[in-house]
Amino acid sequence: MTVGDTVLIGIDIGTSSSKGVLVRPDGTVVARANRPHAVSSPHPGWAEHDAETVWWDDFVAIARELADAAPSPITGLGVSGIGPCLLPASADGKPLRPAILYGVDTRATAEIEELTARLGAEAILQRGGTPLSSQAVGPKVMWLARNEPDVFARMSLLLMASSYLVLRLTGRYVLDHHSASQCDPMYDMHTADWARDWCAELAPDLELPELFWPGDIVGTITQAAAEVTGLPAGLPVTAGTVDAWAEATSVGVRSPGDVMVMYGTTMFVIKVVPDPRPHPALWTTQGAFAGTYSLAAGMATSGAITDWLRQLFAGSFSDLVTRAAAVPAGSRGLLMLPYFAGERTPIFDPAARGVIAGLTLSHGQAEIYRAALEGTAYGLRHNLEVMGGSQQRVVAVGGGTQGDLWTQIVSDVTGVPQQLPAETVGACFGSAMFAASAQGQSVDDWNPLARTVTPDPERTARYDLFYEQYRALYPATRDLAHFLAADQLGDRF
Repeated sequence: MTVGDTVLIGIDIGTSSSKGVLVRPDGTVVARANRPHAVSSPHPGWAEHDAETVWWDDFVAIARELADAAPSPITGLGVSGIGPCLLPASADGKPLRPAILYGVDTRATAEIEELTARLGAEAILQRGGTPLSSQAVGPKVMWLARNEPDVFARMSLLLMASSYLVLRLTGRYVLDHHSASQCDPMYDMHTADWARDWCAELAPDLELPELFWPGDIVGTITQAAAEVTGLPAGLPVTAGTVDAWAEATSVGVRSPGDVMVMYGTTMFVIKVVPDPRPHPALWTTQGAFAGTYSLAAGMATSGAITDWLRQLFAGSFSDLVTRAAAVPAGSRGLLMLPYFAGERTPIFDPAARGVIAGLTLSHGQAEIYRAALEGTAYGLRHNLEVMGGSQQRVVAVGGGTQGDLWTQIVSDVTGVPQQLPAETVGACFGSAMFAASAQGQSVDDWNPLARTVTPDPERTARYDLFYEQYRALYPATRDLAHFLAADQLGDRF
């Protein structure tokens, strides 16, 4: 059997769906699989997944579908998933409660403030590279200790989506360096290891996972896992990582100055930098490969707003996009703050709220929908400006790149061209790349450029004026938003 007669599998657990891909060693996609799922929100500000019924059941269904479609032997598996998450588990790997998701879950606001005061904002920033926010795992561990002490007392393992799958498949309790570097303040960027003193302060009985890089082979599929998943026993499994970094890998964002913009349920941005650059308004993390680092930014909503509007208007995406495309830049005088679930970078304000300014009786669904697309584009421009420096190239990925309108608006608002790759299946494709690279196979030509979206200078000039007002709108409405957020969360009356 030659390498060309084999296939590799990549599977990713996303926020609203899980995806898998079967790939030949030259990057040719043989088969795809998808399973939608929902996010549970049992209380305002909470976002959860049940690890058994979402993460594992999705994985098993996709693995079986792809294994059945495999035209030749499967030689490697890569996994990825949403993160950073907190899935507390017992010593035998059993989940003790639903997983608490990444920055869209804002329950630990009080713990963020207290932990920052206790350890010191500057010490946290310099040691871990990132200020504490709703994205951080440490405050959620602290929240668990306070609010669910029985669960906390039984917690021995800290898992995320990718590491939970690896544990179920191989029996190995591991985590990749990138995911660990988002467990603030539990990871030390300078030593590339756990900040064991701060870990002991937060959770003294927690067994810390062994650290690897995303593309390292950490084990093989056990016989028991093979019987459940349909995958061959002994199949090598890589450590995996957070989905956004797997997706960046899938489109070749690996060199300093490279930027990936991910259009999904949330908008996420990764910029590769040559060295750690702590910034109080961004996340500084380990990269997907040893010796690389990232500046990352993430908006709390983007595709979530467009889907909400689609449901609110009882329409279809294609119809809304067609009508919004006929609306001129500026949405006929509408301006939207896209903070419908608070906001992550660069303002780190879970109590921020969405605003639609300028509404009149003459505005309709098309204008509001376009204003939502423009609002997320303004938010992206804000993040790119805070990141600073030059962009060597910007690659756009994710479901929101389908069709031309949203990506064109983003390029017009930011003034930045965006490259669109030929393969946009996402993080699962990057996970398959990790599996291939781990076996010494080259993936440099897996995903060539398909087209480039270039900004229109006239629209950019108009959007510059609107962007100035966008930046002024949040400070002008912040106090009101906080008042309303407190009422929504039942904290005021």
